[in-house]
Amino acid sequence: MITRVEGIPIITVFLLLVLVFIGLAPNVFLGIRIYMSFLTTVPPILILALGLTMVIAAGEIDLSFPSVIAFSGFIFSFLFKTYELTWLAFLGALAGGALIGFVNGVLIARIGIPSIIATLATQFFWGGITTVISGGLSYNIRAIKTEAVWQVFVGRIGLVPVQALWALALAILMWFILNRHRFGEHILFIGDNVKVARVVGINVDRERIKLFILMGVVAAFSAVLLTLENKNFFNTQGQGFLLIALASVFIGGTSIFGGQATIVGSFFGAFIIGMIEAGLVASGIQGFWVRAVVGLVFLGAVIFHLRMERANALGSFAKAFRRG
Repeated sequence: MITRVEGIPIITVFLLLVLVFIGLAPNVFLGIRIYMSFLTTVPPILILALGLTMVIAAGEIDLSFPSVIAFSGFIFSFLFKTYELTWLAFLGALAGGALIGFVNGVLIARIGIPSIIATLATQFFWGGITTVISGGLSYNIRAIKTEAVWQVFVGRIGLVPVQALWALALAILMWFILNRHRFGEHILFIGDNVKVARVVGINVDRERIKLFILMGVVAAFSAVLLTLENKNFFNTQGQGFLLIALASVFIGGTSIFGGQATIVGSFFGAFIIGMIEAGLVASGIQGFWVRAVVGLVFLGAVIFHLRMERANALGSFAKAFRRG
């Protein structure tokens, strides 16, 4: 029965990695400070991974979210720096993400451009627009720390960073949307077989547009958390998150072909990616090994996940055979 629990393979990999790093660097990984650090740095990546899980479940891909992070981060910083707005700046940042998501959805659903091409193009476009309107300058917004919006989104409750609680709440919400809501059912149906989805009455174009708007808003929220935590905006922020967020999703067990996804897997996948670099450095291993280790963990997690799936399938077949 334990093999049927969602995310068991990736949770096992996560726990094994923790044990390995405890053995290699006990002075660091037996203390609480390193885990509080993870709860500060991982949430923006985790939130992106949650949105991507929904997109990939529908058999699509979104490569534009790094530019959403830059664009929405600029909107938030500009409105605060220029007009001293806080909550309206937050809503403006989310609206900017929703706009990019809507454009992506229209290009993909209405015009028929493949998502990998459409979102790659919009990544370049919105990244360029952000550089132009920001003048390539960074914005120092250290004064935001005295505002309520900073405390609400990236403050601390005791030792716990608030952004970790927001990421956890969003993960729970996304899990219910994907597994218990009609929208999630439609997404999985579209990812499994779009032609059959149309036959059974699903408005595929509308659901795709909604999906990319959701991804845009999620990426914008990640941008706000990142900007608030750094108390600074720079026009290239988010550019290093593309491969990290994608790896978090695929390590977690979401199928690249669509129709099958796991929010729990993406949750732990993001923490695995976020933990590896710190674990290697604390263990005394040189930093250039990080990508190699990430690749090995990626392959190991996927192989483990496939073997667990096959074991479940064989177990179900044997059970049905005995009943027959």
